[in-house]
Amino acid sequence: MKKTDIIICGGGLVGLPLGLAAAQGGLSVVVVDTLAQRQQLEAAFDGRVSALAYASVRMLTALGVWPHLEKHAQPIREILVTDGKADGPASPFSLHFDSQEVGAPSLGHIAENRYIRAALYAALPPNLILIAPATVTRLETTASGVIAHLSTGETIEAALAVAADGRDSRLRAAQGIGVIGWSYPQTGIVATVAHERPHHGVAYEHFLPSGPFAILPMTPASSSEAVGHNKTDRSSLVWTEKTDKAPAMLALNEADFNAEVARRFGPHLGATRVVGGRWSYPLRFHLARDFVRPRFALAGDCAHGVHPIAGQGLNLGLKDAAALAETLLDAARLGRDLGALDTLKRYERWRRFDSFALAASTDALNRLFSNDIAPLRHLRDLGLGIVDAIGPARRFFMRHAGGDVGKLPRLLKGEAA
Repeated sequence: MKKTDIIICGGGLVGLPLGLAAAQGGLSVVVVDTLAQRQQLEAAFDGRVSALAYASVRMLTALGVWPHLEKHAQPIREILVTDGKADGPASPFSLHFDSQEVGAPSLGHIAENRYIRAALYAALPPNLILIAPATVTRLETTASGVIAHLSTGETIEAALAVAADGRDSRLRAAQGIGVIGWSYPQTGIVATVAHERPHHGVAYEHFLPSGPFAILPMTPASSSEAVGHNKTDRSSLVWTEKTDKAPAMLALNEADFNAEVARRFGPHLGATRVVGGRWSYPLRFHLARDFVRPRFALAGDCAHGVHPIAGQGLNLGLKDAAALAETLLDAARLGRDLGALDTLKRYERWRRFDSFALAASTDALNRLFSNDIAPLRHLRDLGLGIVDAIGPARRFFMRHAGGDVGKLPRLLKGEAA
């Protein structure tokens, strides 16, 4: 039987940063993931990108991950938020965020998930063992720790088990932790779009009746990948469509799908063309009733799932990883039991309210903007105009989008955990 301080079930974009932070602080860590590393790095595996708030970039820098990722991360210089219809002009009211206004080089970065994973793998320290592909089939809780039984036949003893294995976590259910949640009548469609004109680091969020339509700037394609007009400029499309219409959109032939994308993009980036695959994801909201049990904790999507309307899903999970790592390392330095419930309750108090607040706000925004009800449309347009006209309010929202509000863990300040 192997022994370790922490076993993390799930080696994704939250589980690995948590493991890195704990290992760099001197704890021994085992991370178990269901998929092989090579599979997760393939372009066809996951077409999504993630928005990394500048506080998250500070965290990745402190963990030694950012040097491996920076060249694949596109800075967000500006964000433009508009309201309108797919086949009509945008509202005259809009909200404009500019990084120069807050004296920052960027408001965050956009990076492909596969490159984030590759950077995390490149930064793994020797006291972190990654076992993949494998699953934790059963957790056995004892008075002094947990025993994890793996699909490989191995058993691992640890002081604490952390579930970071996604929204449908079997380990969360096995611990009897319920969730509050619901499905949205929306599906997220994701694709990469090559375009004729440069994006200049501007991210666009168009609120359409079916849901938000986001155009997120990406790093240029390599010259060998250049398509259409011999250009390498490209952006990630995150298209929220009504669930009953999404299958028909996804089934369109290439020309018709490109026409639907162009109709929603508008002319500002010139001619557009979808390159690579199309992916779709059901959109759901959930919040775990508890984040911890004795010898057990939740992090990332196991604990909460939010609407992608504000692009904060990964940043919320990274806050979990930073707060849990800090809680555990502080306990270890004081000689306390890592898996004791009073140790873990500090983490739960720290993260549960913030998670609820963000989940509730993204849910409310989606309900407010994903409709074509005239009184609500006038109200939200007025709100966009008011916020855009008030400098302090605009700068507060920029700091909020950057993850730089509230009680921040040390990693999110750019310090060691």
